[in-house]
Amino acid sequence: MADGLAHGRESPHTVAMAKQLGYHTIREIFTRFQEADPEPKGELEHVNVYTLVVAVALSAQATDAGVNKATRKLFQIADTPQKMLDLGIEELTEHIKTIGLFRQKAKNVMKLSQILVDDYGGEVPNSRAALQGLPGVGRKTANVVLNMWWQHPAQAVDTHIFRLGNRTGIAPGKTVEAVERAIEDNIPADFQLHAHHWMILHGRYHCKARKPLCPTCIIRDLCPFEEKTL
Repeated sequence: MADGLAHGRESPHTVAMAKQLGYHTIREIFTRFQEADPEPKGELEHVNVYTLVVAVALSAQATDAGVNKATRKLFQIADTPQKMLDLGIEELTEHIKTIGLFRQKAKNVMKLSQILVDDYGGEVPNSRAALQGLPGVGRKTANVVLNMWWQHPAQAVDTHIFRLGNRTGIAPGKTVEAVERAIEDNIPADFQLHAHHWMILHGRYHCKARKPLCPTCIIRDLCPFEEKTL
């Protein structure tokens, strides 16, 4: 998921910021998203909540497809914190060496696995603060885990959501935190659970950074973006 703003593809200074859309327009936008994809799913593969934490942590500055390719065999042999510790950092590093920043990420995975064993009895905690206390787990990662595993309406703002929120006026903001707050404040409650997945998928596959697919966009008529492609 993790296409984050830290990737360098976009920054708050390169994304035009539209005015905040009103309630009725936003409700119509998310009604269309829901009709097109009633149960949107994250694209990171995992077998339990622990492997979800690991996958999301690995996905910083990497693509979901790249992480999935690296973790398929890994999660077959190390799907708990203790199994990961038993595997060891050298074997873990070998599995994830195709992912960006793999050495530091391997260290973080081993450290967070040790903490989970020592402090949480091998279980993954489900408060944002506890999750953020794990090495390599920031607010965005914690929000992904809370949303995908525990069905908590947490909003994980990545580069796609940041661009879409500002370009369309769904959730404009100069910072990731501001966009997260705009989503929480402006998207109706009945759409909050799936909001970040709908926005990620729309931003990733339709409202692309350089060549948005405006002609086939299901919210084209509601979008104020002035530089629509033909």
